[in-house]
Amino acid sequence: MTFDDPWSSFFMDTLAPLGYIKLTSIRMQGLLLLVFAQHCHVPFVRDIQASYTRTGIYGYWGNKGGVSVRMSFYGHLICFLNCHLPAHMEYASQRLDDFEHILETQEFETETAPRILDHKVLFWFGDLNFRIADHGMHFLREAISNKRFHLLWEKDQLNMAKKKEAFLKDFQEGPLRFKPTYKYDLHSDNYDSREQRTWLSFHGKKRKPAWTDRILWRVKGDAHDASDQEAEPEQEAEPAEPKEPEPSVRVTLESYASHMSYGISDHKPVTGTFSLELKKLHTNPLVIIQAEGEWSADWDALVTYSTQEPFPSSTWDWIGLYKVGFRSHMDYVTYMWVKDDEVSCTDEVIQVYVSRDEIPVLGGEFLLCYFSSNLKSIIGVSPPFQISRSMSAPQEGVTPESVNGMDKPDPLVSPDEF
Repeated sequence: MTFDDPWSSFFMDTLAPLGYIKLTSIRMQGLLLLVFAQHCHVPFVRDIQASYTRTGIYGYWGNKGGVSVRMSFYGHLICFLNCHLPAHMEYASQRLDDFEHILETQEFETETAPRILDHKVLFWFGDLNFRIADHGMHFLREAISNKRFHLLWEKDQLNMAKKKEAFLKDFQEGPLRFKPTYKYDLHSDNYDSREQRTWLSFHGKKRKPAWTDRILWRVKGDAHDASDQEAEPEQEAEPAEPKEPEPSVRVTLESYASHMSYGISDHKPVTGTFSLELKKLHTNPLVIIQAEGEWSADWDALVTYSTQEPFPSSTWDWIGLYKVGFRSHMDYVTYMWVKDDEVSCTDEVIQVYVSRDEIPVLGGEFLLCYFSSNLKSIIGVSPPFQISRSMSAPQEGVTPESVNGMDKPDPLVSPDEF
């Protein structure tokens, strides 16, 4: 099994009981991007790819830069981009240059959306490090204390840049109705309280409060989306009032807030909750899969699956056996290679062999997932089914090795870390 970092393990343990599984993750030093999906959506999340760009120390160091994950979600192309941009008040232009560089250089192995801005929906977030310009410390503290945040919006460097820079014009953000999220004393709700020291110009300088931690989004216009074009209606006798075309994807911000209770960093974390309304371009999974007959470690078993439409299959495709409530596609109990373990094939169905040695002797409730190596995603999920307790299972209270045959190599998947 692959190693998971503590953040991944924590979120998988927290979200799995709520019906979510981890689709993928990508890490670049301190930047981590985790993507989860509800179980019902998993077969419709396809072509998952990740990328990264280093911008620290002239592009050689990953302490600054961006990591991204893109996917097809019910046929619509979505990208998530997590950035850590240069710090300090005077580097606003460098932050913009680095972000533009990330947008221009990150590429994906797909003809439909090879660049980040080619995607229908883009979520951009992270420690963007933009500051509040011009205002002095006293004015900032007074405005924040009186919750008059609107007095600071016009001097926020990101808001100012959005009015000038063409590549930012389509990005949207919710209103900043929470306190600036930087810079706090650790384990405190107090802003930077260090004393000014004239003899230590850098480390002794107080940091002005700022909204450094941001979540923005961008929806590409439907006029550029050929999949959403419809035939023009017939001409009526009297012209009707012109109607705006219904968007194929609508993004609605439900909440945008900081969380003051967290004190382990000099930043306060920010969350955004969104709802997506979309026209489903795919309504059936690519693969229909199920367990054949009764399963027990007392006999061999069969998996039956059928493909619903063509997809780029591979000899590295595999079918995993999972406990109900699994956390990620790597949480399999055992797995079968789709091609190597195939025993029967017709135009309608394909059967794959499962040795009794690989079936859990204690039984329980399980399901099967078909993992596509080319699409880097689960494209078929079986209904849950029961595996009967084996007659050779040890007595209660004895901890057995529930699965044999674990000397198989881990199936090939896309790297989670760079």
